[in-house]
Amino acid sequence: MMQIQRVPALLLCVMFVVAVLGCSRAPAERGGGHQVTDAQGHVVTFEEKPVRVLNYALWLDDVVLGLVPPERLVGIDHLADDPNSSNIVGIAAQIPVKLNQPSAEQVMALRPDVVFLDAGRDAAVAESLRDLGIRVVACEKPRSADGVRAAVRLVAAALGEEEKGTALIAVYDAACQALADRVAAIPPAERKTVLVISMSPTFGNRGGLFDHLCTMAGVVNGAAEIGLEAGQALTKEHILAVNPDVMIVPVWNDHGTYDIDKFNREYLDDPALQTVQAIRTQRIVRPREGYIYNASQDMVFGAQNIAHMAYGDLVELPVERHLSVVEQ
Repeated sequence: MMQIQRVPALLLCVMFVVAVLGCSRAPAERGGGHQVTDAQGHVVTFEEKPVRVLNYALWLDDVVLGLVPPERLVGIDHLADDPNSSNIVGIAAQIPVKLNQPSAEQVMALRPDVVFLDAGRDAAVAESLRDLGIRVVACEKPRSADGVRAAVRLVAAALGEEEKGTALIAVYDAACQALADRVAAIPPAERKTVLVISMSPTFGNRGGLFDHLCTMAGVVNGAAEIGLEAGQALTKEHILAVNPDVMIVPVWNDHGTYDIDKFNREYLDDPALQTVQAIRTQRIVRPREGYIYNASQDMVFGAQNIAHMAYGDLVELPVERHLSVVEQ
């Protein structure tokens, strides 16, 4: 009888231990879930950290790759391996799938745990993917330092990597301060007026990304100086009105398939523009577009690139720079 009575007692003890262990694990499992509210006001819930990540913009590839290693991306923007357009060419080479605004079918085939996209550009795409049950986090494209910090915080929170987000913002702020210290020595009277010629004719306007980069670089943005606002296209008459010291012309060629020199000659060879200071003195500069069009934490290198083009070796040229807190 004694032996018969001990067996259920032992089982009862085992069941008690299992129950206790089970209860101790339950809060940890619940604690692993998290929520974020994206730039469109949508609440996105994650049961665990997303592993398979897809982005709908090159600037978001930069942000994500500043927080997690490349093996977390199931695909990358088709321009990420173009040295004229990207500052992450080496990293992009490690990600075999290159995408250009993928279809819903392509996204489904990649089985992402989360899709990050540009809230302003891809609102319709966001709704389509949500209807398919895909977790979408819409992010506001940064045009300033505050915008960078907000985007990094949102992406990091969605990835369950808040500490890395805080660390990346600290690295970004330090790089911005280092550049500010360099350009602070330039007297106001010696600041150059810069004008950007872009295939997107409203790119350099007041309040936009390029305008912010000019402020960081210690130069005068000519388009903003003559009052061009968002949505207003730069014309040749505007170029004459600005009469810039330095003119930035594009280098993008879509992997060699577009004749960018022909585009530039329409400005540089125009007889009506030969009195423009930058053309007359041949202060025509070609940027590293992976920096000056970059809306991620790497925009600081866009500002540094502009400062170098305006002031030479006073500010060093950034080469193969990408801000990241990913352990190598």
